[in-house]
Amino acid sequence: MEYNMGMYSATPIAAAAVLGILILLNICRRSPKKNLPPAVPFALPIIGHLHLVSAGAFPQTLRRFCAKYGPVLSLRLGVRRVLVVSSLSAAEECFTKNDVVFANRPADVFAAKHLSYDYTTLATAPYGQLWRDLRRFSMTELFSTARTSALSYIREVEMEAMVSDLLNSSAPVDGDGYRRVNLMMLMREVVSNMFTQMVVGKRYFGDNKTVKEGNNFDELMAEAIELSGSLSLEDLLPAVKWLGINKFKKRMELVDKEFDIVLQELLDECRKQHLDKSNQDKEEKKKTLLDVMILLQQKDPEFYTDTIIKGTMLIFIIGGTDPPANNMEWQLSLLLNHPQVLMKVRAEIDALVGHDRLIMDSDVPKLPYLTNVIKESLRLYPVGPLLVPHESSADCTVAGYDVPRGTMLFVHAHAIQMNPSLWEDPDSFKPERWLEIDQEAKSLKFLPFGYGRRICPAEFMSMRLMVLVLGSLVQCFEFKRTSEVVDMTEAEGLNLKRAVPLEADYKPRHVMVPTLSRFFSTI
Repeated sequence: MEYNMGMYSATPIAAAAVLGILILLNICRRSPKKNLPPAVPFALPIIGHLHLVSAGAFPQTLRRFCAKYGPVLSLRLGVRRVLVVSSLSAAEECFTKNDVVFANRPADVFAAKHLSYDYTTLATAPYGQLWRDLRRFSMTELFSTARTSALSYIREVEMEAMVSDLLNSSAPVDGDGYRRVNLMMLMREVVSNMFTQMVVGKRYFGDNKTVKEGNNFDELMAEAIELSGSLSLEDLLPAVKWLGINKFKKRMELVDKEFDIVLQELLDECRKQHLDKSNQDKEEKKKTLLDVMILLQQKDPEFYTDTIIKGTMLIFIIGGTDPPANNMEWQLSLLLNHPQVLMKVRAEIDALVGHDRLIMDSDVPKLPYLTNVIKESLRLYPVGPLLVPHESSADCTVAGYDVPRGTMLFVHAHAIQMNPSLWEDPDSFKPERWLEIDQEAKSLKFLPFGYGRRICPAEFMSMRLMVLVLGSLVQCFEFKRTSEVVDMTEAEGLNLKRAVPLEADYKPRHVMVPTLSRFFSTI
């Protein structure tokens, strides 16, 4: 009797189990199996592929993965699903057919949250109305051709200050009249001064630097630049926040707080000046970007809040300073290793400008060969070998593979720009190649400023700045290497920088001495 009761009680359970299995099998038959991108092998539970990648060599690691496993692949970094693309066709799909899907930045990234005022900057805001408003504001008020031209006087003043600093350097002179200069530091200082002058009308390097906001501005900016491009362990493994061991988080919060204090002081100072009637009629060309934003705030205070203005200032200074400075260090390295190219650049400048004046911002569009030198340098040594990551807002397909919603996208721009099927002799420095490349055809082959809706809005301004500074150095000075060949070893890291800061020996060109004498006190 007991046995029979057991049989009767077990029957419904067994039936339910069988029914559940049948339902699951039916669902599996009806749900097509996803064709996911090829996965990098050897993933581990919980951490995924974190054990295979080094934070210090992330772009290099991904490039090796693509070479070994294919141009479109997937991996998992902790809880993050990642798609890596290193082919032109796949990148084109991401930025054309799937442009809206990949218009977002990754969510819940600690650095983006804290160094962008909670995702309220153009660089980090999610795709939507806020981002569209920020984009329109940036393109019409900050990075337009008219605004870039209006700020040309600042770039020219800082360029002359750079030349003056070199001429009056206290560095020892050798028997041939050469002094030595750290070009990495020089580029960083001149670009930083240009951008802080354009944004807030202050300079933090050189004899006339502003020190009111504190002498630690340089260190604070360097710290912010380092942290802004980083992923913390908590971004990839959220559970670690309960362990309380995230030193990255503490550093980020401190930098965020200190930078906010500096930016708020600058904003308050500028606002106070605008209340002073004597400053209300400032010439349009003398207005800084902060002046422009203060005036816009007066017209539309609901959108142009202090938070929006400070975030824009922060992104402009951080994002504008580091890439051009590093790019120009690579450009000078290439010119020192290719003196015949340097001579062609100089000949172009001399033919246009002559020796009686310094190069001006208005000369920039008339220097195509120098512009091509810069493009070729950006192809060989893009400061951002990986484009700033995107994130899919919906399921989509790339190269025939299914890409689930919430996937982080890395486009390996450096791999595309060095692909021998796209570029003839890609490892060689050939500025002349750009004379033969159609602008439309090369657009997705050349990605130093990104592509699509999230393309860098400062491309035009950055290119003008680099042509002006590089052209000024070539026009005014003779350079020679400090060793037989300039070492082009790359440092490890998310950004492509030189492993060793660039140094060179320089002296004023003989034919430029009369002009330089008129500008500066000593030669």
